Amino acid sequence: MKKSLIYLLSLLSLSAVAQQTGQVNVFLGSSGDHGQMSPSASYPFSMLSIGPETYPDTHTGYEYLAKEFLGFTHNRMEGVGCQGCGGNLLVRPFLGDGPVKADLIKYEEQASPGHYHVGFTNGIKASFTVYKNGGQHQYHFPTGKKGLLLDLGHAHVGRFVAEEHTIDGNAVSGWIESKTTCSAGVYRIYYYLETDHPVKWTATQAHELVAATTEDDLDVRVGLSSVGTSYAKAAITRDAFDVVKRKSELDWNNALGHIKVKGDPAREKLFYSLFYRSIQSPYIVSEPDGTYTATDGSLQHTSGKIYNGWAIWDNYRAQLPLLSIAFPQEYQDMTTSIAGLYQHGKKDYATLHEPSITVRTEHAIVVLLDAMKKGYKLDFKAIADSVETEIKNLDYAHPDKALESSYDAWALSEIYYTLKDKTRGDQYRQQAAGYKKYWEKDFQDLTRRDVDRMQARGLYQGTIWQYRWFVPFDLKGLMELCGGEQAYISQLDEFFGNDYYCHANQPDLQVPFMYNVTNQPWKSQAVIHKIAVDTMIQHYFNDNSRGIGSEIDLIYKNQPAAYVRTMDDDAGTMSSWFVLVSTGIFPACIGSPVYYLNVPLFESVEWQWPGGKPFSVHVKNFSDRNVYIHEVWLNGKKLDRNWITHSEITNGGKLEIVAGDKPDEKQGLSNKWIAEIGSRQ
Repeated sequence: MKKSLIYLLSLLSLSAVAQQTGQVNVFLGSSGDHGQMSPSASYPFSMLSIGPETYPDTHTGYEYLAKEFLGFTHNRMEGVGCQGCGGNLLVRPFLGDGPVKADLIKYEEQASPGHYHVGFTNGIKASFTVYKNGGQHQYHFPTGKKGLLLDLGHAHVGRFVAEEHTIDGNAVSGWIESKTTCSAGVYRIYYYLETDHPVKWTATQAHELVAATTEDDLDVRVGLSSVGTSYAKAAITRDAFDVVKRKSELDWNNALGHIKVKGDPAREKLFYSLFYRSIQSPYIVSEPDGTYTATDGSLQHTSGKIYNGWAIWDNYRAQLPLLSIAFPQEYQDMTTSIAGLYQHGKKDYATLHEPSITVRTEHAIVVLLDAMKKGYKLDFKAIADSVETEIKNLDYAHPDKALESSYDAWALSEIYYTLKDKTRGDQYRQQAAGYKKYWEKDFQDLTRRDVDRMQARGLYQGTIWQYRWFVPFDLKGLMELCGGEQAYISQLDEFFGNDYYCHANQPDLQVPFMYNVTNQPWKSQAVIHKIAVDTMIQHYFNDNSRGIGSEIDLIYKNQPAAYVRTMDDDAGTMSSWFVLVSTGIFPACIGSPVYYLNVPLFESVEWQWPGGKPFSVHVKNFSDRNVYIHEVWLNGKKLDRNWITHSEITNGGKLEIVAGDKPDEKQGLSNKWIAEIGSRQ
């Protein structure tokens, strides 16, 4: 008892100095199609996420403006398309003999990292917290008949497949299978759920149980696993609700504390709210003893941790690069996990034996190259055959696919060059260089009438104007295809000057940084700042072409309707874009350990790693008007370049950026970094 009290007091003391969690608005992006996020109680990289289900629902099952609740579920993938996935193991508290429609009407609601609370007009109050793969419900009921409905067949978009369960006293355990995002595959989760007081279980209809109770206060403990019910039960903690809540808060604060920013208080809150979104997924699916279920359904063992729950086509552009800097220990395991997809079964979307909710894995090879170049360990020989098979089956049938497939071929060529296999390196470099014929066919001529139309010529979520820039691995070659540097600049000017840029989706996210390869890098510095914190004109959305319902507004807002319409966060992708540029960096080319610089959105930034030397960034002459880089100093040495390497960041030190309100048209010109398909950078 004495030890428990001391531990509780220490948690209370530490919680009092928890700065970052207090900055987070977990309701950001939770209204309509403006992010598709939820205020669920969650834990960094945990597959367990206990959150509200409302009527009507959205991609994550929750709508901020909705007042009618359906109950609470235990998994979801934040901000993804195809109406999302998850929404399993629904629990609905009720009064009387059973639940009826519209008996849960919200009148109060609060949430913070690791915690969610709601009160209903009928007097029921519910609170939730999550620590690792275990969570707790806390219900308060008015006096009278009451209970819980457990719907084992609930899933977002009706993607439930099958379930089996066993009742043992006040506990229910079993497994649930549902379809993944876009119904491309099937995942299975195991659960163990128990109440802290005896209840009477009654089966009402298929996949539904009712637990009747006489208690006015009822706690529920729940655990999830990808391996088995015994592991799900072991994930449950016996600590009191408030102790678990504070433990979760402390771990969230530690994770968010990997980046410390100082500046405008409102912008700090926006930053941490978005950084919080960047570290929800992927999910740890291995158990403490190393057991995990692979994507082929087999049981495997690891000495580290295995992650699943991928949205790589989206988040390899920003979220995974962010994690590669901020969480090096976790990212090594993520790298191993992505490589494991090739060993145990990988498809572009999902297999029939996924261990968790997931989305898609295209460009995994680019991510593996990027990890190798940043010093992460990768046993490529073990997966080489599977990777080569994937590259041989790439799709070149549509203009956008041709460019994306060429990027993957380039990544494989670079891996082989890194492994000193010049023959294979040359083979796949030649395949990658074939992008030029596809580019000349569909992207060179900008006079055609359909170049600004969404999904013209079979494009996926973009226009010819937006996809034509997707050659990040060979900007030197792209510049030549455009007609030389001046023509390249003029076309970029036209792209941004006529508002062809679309921040509602991912295909052109890298374009604002593409002036950096020219003699006018200051143009990138200006446009990046404008996208991040200034008013933008957006003509394109995921459901229409140019000229239909355009918006003029900030893109990033710290409110439930956060993003522009139809702009999903896509598993932390869009949040991570803001986080990275806030710190003054963004990847020059995923697959090369280089970042272009911009003026940070804060006076000071500090990256911190366990056991490592911090890396600090300071802005001299900081002001929202001073968006241009005049000087760059690294560890006291002046640099005539507007880029920095991954090792220069992770080795720790001090970066100073001197800013001004007018372009310095000579800064960085003598030492530019430009991706070139034939170089060994």
